[in-house]
Amino acid sequence: MGDANQTARKLPVAGKRNVLITSALPYVNNVPHLGNIIGCVLSADVFARYCRLRGYNAIYICGTDEYGTTTETKAIEENCTPQEICDKYHALHKEVYDWFGISFDKFGRTSTPEQTEVCQAIFNKLWEKNWLSEKPMQQLFCDTCQRFLADRLVEGTCPSEGCNYDSARGDQCEKCGKLLNPTELKDPRCKACQNAPRNRDTRHLFLELPLLKDKLVEYINKMSVAGSWSQNAINTTQAWLTEGLKARCITRDLKWGVPVPHENFEDKVFYVWFDAPIGYVSITSCYTPDWEKWWKNPENVELFQFMGKDNVPFHTVMFPSTLLGTGENWTLMKSISVTEYLNYEAGKFSKSKGIGVFGNDVKDTKIPVEVWRYYLLTNRPEVSDTLFTWDDLQAKLNNELLSNLGNFINRVLSFIAKPPGQGYGSIIPDAPTADSHPLTKALSEKVGKHVEQYVEAMEKVKLKQGLKTAMGISSEGNAYLQESQFWKLYKEDQPSCSIVMKTAAGLVHILACLLEPFIPSFSVEVFKQLNLPPQEQISLCDEKGDVDRAKRLWEIIPAGHKIGDPKPLFEELKTERVEELRQRYAGSQADRRARAEADVAKTAEQLKKTKISDGKKQKPTKSAADSKAKPTTEPEISITRLDIRVGRIIKAQKHPDADSLYVEEIDVGETEPRTVVSGLVKYIPLEEMQDRLVCVLCNLKPASMRGIKSHAMVLAASNSDHTKVELVEPPKGAKVGERVTFPGFTGEPDDVLNPKKKVWETLQVDLRSDANLVACYKDIPLTTSAGVCKVSSISNGSIR
Repeated sequence: MGDANQTARKLPVAGKRNVLITSALPYVNNVPHLGNIIGCVLSADVFARYCRLRGYNAIYICGTDEYGTTTETKAIEENCTPQEICDKYHALHKEVYDWFGISFDKFGRTSTPEQTEVCQAIFNKLWEKNWLSEKPMQQLFCDTCQRFLADRLVEGTCPSEGCNYDSARGDQCEKCGKLLNPTELKDPRCKACQNAPRNRDTRHLFLELPLLKDKLVEYINKMSVAGSWSQNAINTTQAWLTEGLKARCITRDLKWGVPVPHENFEDKVFYVWFDAPIGYVSITSCYTPDWEKWWKNPENVELFQFMGKDNVPFHTVMFPSTLLGTGENWTLMKSISVTEYLNYEAGKFSKSKGIGVFGNDVKDTKIPVEVWRYYLLTNRPEVSDTLFTWDDLQAKLNNELLSNLGNFINRVLSFIAKPPGQGYGSIIPDAPTADSHPLTKALSEKVGKHVEQYVEAMEKVKLKQGLKTAMGISSEGNAYLQESQFWKLYKEDQPSCSIVMKTAAGLVHILACLLEPFIPSFSVEVFKQLNLPPQEQISLCDEKGDVDRAKRLWEIIPAGHKIGDPKPLFEELKTERVEELRQRYAGSQADRRARAEADVAKTAEQLKKTKISDGKKQKPTKSAADSKAKPTTEPEISITRLDIRVGRIIKAQKHPDADSLYVEEIDVGETEPRTVVSGLVKYIPLEEMQDRLVCVLCNLKPASMRGIKSHAMVLAASNSDHTKVELVEPPKGAKVGERVTFPGFTGEPDDVLNPKKKVWETLQVDLRSDANLVACYKDIPLTTSAGVCKVSSISNGSIR
């Protein structure tokens, strides 16, 4: 759906309820997983849609958080600019949110001139008001790169006793998990140039939170009550206050960020915690030049903010302190909605480890978006962590959406659509005496109370309760149909049957309205089947009397209206399909790739047995006439089409965003080394990956692996159960860059293997280590000018 109302820029309206909604800005370091989506953007979208449903003047602002160390580090690793990294991931995020139907009024980004302008203006006000101080710090400085190194730009040996991991990051050791400062590392090295940095004094600016405490506490005490802050937000905020506020550094020695507008700090940028929340303001300024009417108008605007629990102190302590310190009349947060963690099956969702279902995975499941939205929202972790399981998703779809909601609507509309004599010929019947029909009056009273409870829950941002209440109305509808026995009434008491069906059609309309914030595509389809325009019908405004109308359901759709064509709204999710999805998304993304490769290899083996045999002609499958009419130019699949070369690993390091992957720089005889990503972390220690000869397949199509493009593949052998993996090694005298040959086979390699032709997959099944540990293709050794290539100890292993 993307940005809503691109042509009409909304501004606060006097006399109306004006609501400004934000969700925490997602960082551009990966595709969001389902935990990120429910914790921020989806929850805020539901509330924004609810506000529009109620007729409030509401805008929803979000965007990608793009400045900081992580972006700069990833840009170095991918050999591109930080802006290119941000452009790539901003587009990926937007694509995911568009698929989920997130109705932003503006989805922007923080790497804009508007961000610089607003951020620097706020800083200048804080400087003028003397809320900032300068303090000295010691930080690692790289003389080669001529810059101070942020924590993630430093690697070295972990100082923890008994660990000594030699690729620990400046902020944390991945091996033992200890949190670190860069200056604690032993033998530190610059991640960019690998040279040793030195300690050097530097000065930074700090926001003096202790001096702002009285203003902050006054705000918290007032607004946490007025805005009904969630308990987890209150607890986290009070913990910060109890521990005692400390001055917080607001500057960093980086290039990628908002420059500090101060003569002594021109080589620094603002720390991401300081400038990221200001992104809400700058993105609004990209939405409308009159942004101050939203952000400096606390008398007429209510600010609602949505986030995961790890973001709470930035929004209840740091950002309010920043705005209060300016002395300007800012619109401060009224209500904060905080989620706990959504966990995945037996573990946690993890962007860095690739565990869970990610935003770009959901489309591939072929499960409709309304099912995903419904499941995530029924499972929203409002007060404690919740768990995503495939079995639970199946149960929610089959038992709640299909059997309850979908069944009710389809029964009503299908019966009305039946031809006269069996139904009403798609025409809504008249029901002049509905208000005196006991069963119908009882239903309308129940539904009226449910709608009031729905509004009460949603006003307090109790989204899960609001959804549960709406689904309860569907259950009341099913009970009403059963108790009325409308199929008998049609034959025995047509006036009463008309009352029941007209009332039930009104209930369908109410459900489509109440559920629109949660599952909007469902509501659009329901109104299509009702033959009513959704834009005009989706409303729950007090001014229009929509809430009161829920107590007179038979009056909602007029008699004589012709409905559209009913059809089922949901499909059953079969157990076999659930198991297939569970297996597909088990483990990490790296594990999934390995399984996919294994499946491809298995398919290739079957193809080989039936169609392909190296050095032999294929049996014709068509007549000679057909062959002449349609000649083929595709060359025979032969081992000579592979460009396998002797390479030397110049440098190997852990992938920054994948625990199971190495990133190697490998000399294969070209002017520049190739970057290669390999899933060997579990099997080969990092120190054994340095400065060694390897066999490299150089003409695979380049592929991105967790954000880093791999331009070749290192050949390795594995045993039968894949518990042991070893590199295929050329002999010591082999020349870097020479082509590995197969005696008896001649021919030139493809420039790039066409993945659709599955050349590598077909040939790989015959690459193995023999009983003498020699790497072979169909008993023909992989050969160099210095001899054959071998493995260390795995005999009869599969090579890939």
